[in-house]
Amino acid sequence: MLRITSPEYGRGRAWKDSGMPAHASLAVPYASYLRVYEPLDAFPEPERGHWAQYAEQALRGETPTAQDELRRSLADLLPTPPVPVPVHESGDAFVAELDGTVVVCPWRTRLRGWLALEELPGLLPSPVLDAALPPVVREQTAADHERWREVNPDARPWIRSAVWQVPVRWFVLFADEEREYVPGDGTGSGGGGGKAPVLRYRTPMVEARRRVARALKTLREAMEEGPLTEGLVDVGRWLEEFHPRSLVEVDYGGLVHALSAEQLAGDRSAADVAEGIAALRSGDGEAAGVAYGRLAERWRAVRDLQSAN
Repeated sequence: MLRITSPEYGRGRAWKDSGMPAHASLAVPYASYLRVYEPLDAFPEPERGHWAQYAEQALRGETPTAQDELRRSLADLLPTPPVPVPVHESGDAFVAELDGTVVVCPWRTRLRGWLALEELPGLLPSPVLDAALPPVVREQTAADHERWREVNPDARPWIRSAVWQVPVRWFVLFADEEREYVPGDGTGSGGGGGKAPVLRYRTPMVEARRRVARALKTLREAMEEGPLTEGLVDVGRWLEEFHPRSLVEVDYGGLVHALSAEQLAGDRSAADVAEGIAALRSGDGEAAGVAYGRLAERWRAVRDLQSAN
């Protein structure tokens, strides 16, 4: 379920890494994002040339933002019948720098639209889903995806998203010292004007993979296989598909509009996850439970907002 509200994510001035939030008047879903930025060397020609030229424009603040992507997606749902997946793939990307090297994260909006559509039946009741996206539209879109996949069997998205939460398994990839928090000019809950807050973590791919491997080893030694272990395996396999000199980012995205400034400033979820895993590694189940309890309570409060809306 997505609630649409007033502040906009990424409108106005395009920030250096082409997609940081700024306040404006359009609506945002409360979604978070896990992104991989790859160096230009990871892309074959002629795609590499496209991204090299694009990156130059992005670092000058001349390319679309995250909110621009969202606006396009929402606009496609307004016609009758709706267009749940773009007809053409996006040529846009997020751009950042890692140790002086330009790295890019392609939007791949069309591919992500197909993947998101596959998950909808498990998220929405059938009457709601049929009203929003009639079965004939979904069937045609699924057939388009199947034909496309036959030609592009190895395609994968550079971006994963989650609504009303940042999945616990994502925090495993990061350390507390990699946390970046920039308070906004207004309120975190979507009230005031000015620049929206930013809360994200960034780490080199090599660190993300190492942390996944260590966490999996600890979890498998300390407990039975479960959702967290399965989720980490899935994330680890996904990370292996990218260049080893990539940058990995988790971005609170639109969630900054659902949380107060105090909640954002006090959110140390990656630290709680690291503390819990370290406690399990040392055999201290009680300390692990305390760390997990803090994390669970923080995100339960966020998910409760979804029900309130």
